[in-house]
Amino acid sequence: MRRANRAQPPPVLDENQRRVVEHAGGPLLVLAGPGTGKTTTIVEAVVDRIDKRGVDPSRVLVLTFSRKAAQELRERITARLRRTTREPLALTFHSYAYSLIRREFQRMGDLPPRLLSGPEQLMEVRELLTGEALDGAAHWPERLRPALETRGFAEELRDFLMRAQERGLGPAELDRLGRERGRDDWEAAAGFLDRYTGRFDIAPVPTLNYAELVRVAANMLADPEVQERERAAREVVFVDEYQDTDPAQEELLRALAGDGRDLVAVGDPDQSIYAFRGAEVDNILEFPRRFRAADRSEAPVVALRVCRRSGSALLAASRGLTRRLPAVASAGGHVNEHRDLTPGEHVPDGRVQVLLADSAAQEAAVIADTLRRAHLVDGVPWSDMAVLVRSSTRQLPVLRRALTAAS
Repeated sequence: MRRANRAQPPPVLDENQRRVVEHAGGPLLVLAGPGTGKTTTIVEAVVDRIDKRGVDPSRVLVLTFSRKAAQELRERITARLRRTTREPLALTFHSYAYSLIRREFQRMGDLPPRLLSGPEQLMEVRELLTGEALDGAAHWPERLRPALETRGFAEELRDFLMRAQERGLGPAELDRLGRERGRDDWEAAAGFLDRYTGRFDIAPVPTLNYAELVRVAANMLADPEVQERERAAREVVFVDEYQDTDPAQEELLRALAGDGRDLVAVGDPDQSIYAFRGAEVDNILEFPRRFRAADRSEAPVVALRVCRRSGSALLAASRGLTRRLPAVASAGGHVNEHRDLTPGEHVPDGRVQVLLADSAAQEAAVIADTLRRAHLVDGVPWSDMAVLVRSSTRQLPVLRRALTAAS
């Protein structure tokens, strides 16, 4: 058994963080801008449920989007609880979905489905496309036939089909949508999806890909018996980075923790950047109306307002940018409150500087010189520096040469 993490003292919470931690129950939306301590708030709310309200840790579920984030949440929660738990408190959406599917298959006496990895799925798509190209590609529009054997086309087709599956679109629905929109490429993709899924119909063990996991789990939860078992097993559900949820994940949450149950969703609509992966920012904007309290009133909203990461100068710059984003309206008159941040005590003001370069090479040289001066003059460790780029293929080679030249 893994040794429990060393006990951590409770953090000092601001007023709105305490409101979240002390939330009596039912749905709650927490709008948390950058640096406002959303992870700390989630951890303390979980600890409050377990230590002060006597909730069994196995009945608390925290959902997030990456394995790294789930691991960090697990470690921080167990450190505050001063003990380990029998089951992991924090899971990714896909981990929870797969565990539910496995349990239900085993309950029915069937072998659990095999999970197809991303590379395996791409290989299957490429093999099928290559075979169709060799056979004349009669199912594809003529303009697309030269691309069928390229890796880029296979990747785009796979991503397109995954987004369709996440929205519950099968071959028939996708074909109908293509006809309605006049998209013969969508119609061809629908036929391909039908042929692709048919390849696994004769497999002795069912095969699922990541895009199907959450949708299949949500469909299982539509069964009243399955839903009753899962709801009885989960007293409270927390969701981190709610702005990144897609329709299938919202449907799963509605079945698992809807109808006024204890559900705390935390996120920031301004940080919704995964639309290309199927995320819909409307999920967080409409949360108060879609997840209503037991009395059918809209779910309450709490906005965290104290930023502990950035000082006044950095906040002025970042808030200036967010004001140019579309307005965000939520229940209870909370309009853009999460954007109105104040710096925490003793947070340095920070400094924002904009440099315009005449070329990519000059830009890289300026960056390298800035970092070198910070290291040699100001004593900043290299490990405390970061350079963010828009394109790894276009910018990293030039930047790497400039950094190497500057030692």
